[in-house]
Amino acid sequence: MSGETLHVFFLGTAAALPTPMRNPACIMIKRGRDTLLFDCGEGAQQQMMRARTGFLVDAVFITHWHADHFLGLFGLAQTLSFMGRTEPLTLYGPEWVHEVAASVRALSRYNVKFPINSVEVRPGSTVRFSGYSVLAFETAHGMAGLGYVLEEDERPGRFNRQRAIELGVPPGPLFGRLQRGETVRITVDGEETEVRPGDVMGQPRPGRKIVYTGDTRPIHTRIRDVAHDPDLLIHDATYDDQAIDRAREVLHSTAGEAGEAAEFLNARTLALIHISSRYTTTAGHQKDAAARYRGRVLVPSDLDMLEIPYSDSGESPAARGD
Repeated sequence: MSGETLHVFFLGTAAALPTPMRNPACIMIKRGRDTLLFDCGEGAQQQMMRARTGFLVDAVFITHWHADHFLGLFGLAQTLSFMGRTEPLTLYGPEWVHEVAASVRALSRYNVKFPINSVEVRPGSTVRFSGYSVLAFETAHGMAGLGYVLEEDERPGRFNRQRAIELGVPPGPLFGRLQRGETVRITVDGEETEVRPGDVMGQPRPGRKIVYTGDTRPIHTRIRDVAHDPDLLIHDATYDDQAIDRAREVLHSTAGEAGEAAEFLNARTLALIHISSRYTTTAGHQKDAAARYRGRVLVPSDLDMLEIPYSDSGESPAARGD
């Protein structure tokens, strides 16, 4: 588990109206062998082709039922079916998820050849995967809406090799058993004894955490218990701070408010997304967020990829643009 890769692909970073450079909302997270989509705006499968991510999607999480966040489901299902998919695809989302899944199955003369399952999630719901979980929290966007926290399980503490040798454990397979949490029996000076993992392992270390808000007014003070200390906060920043009145009117956030959220939650990196089509540059967004947040601010372009290292590795999340 501790060696799994964690990559975030920004497949769609536009607000409701796409632009020549930005598609509607779609975030792909690849964790080890698993691939999850968070929202699925129009043309998602074409963005996956451009980013060369492959089509092995294991689950889709939708934040809310505004069209720019889910219309891509119809095309994605058709593409996956044409490509011969047979394994089920599970769609997670707030209320009405069952109706949307039924519509995806029904609105085609070319029948989708794999099951599309649907699961309604509510604030506080947790979906377990192998080695990590996805937790839902309530957002503020004028309708039933969710944000999501992807958080890995705790990792074992660091193995103290020198201490193990001092206790008489010979280097080799017994080291691995101790690191896997097993107690081992050894003979020291003709006497049989036990060495427990706690004798040679440090304190457990946290896994990595990604928070995705979807569309929302600022809610950071309400979600701190579940969203604190993320390695990456992906936050609604539809407008710059000059358009604060518009943001309040349509229940979105400004870049400065996203920066305030990142500072409050102690995020390592902030990614500003859902950029309104009114902007031809995001320099103002970057400046507004940086004025309230001391960490690293990114305004990803479509197809950018971010690799998330472990926080105790000493590395910063590395961005790559194609």
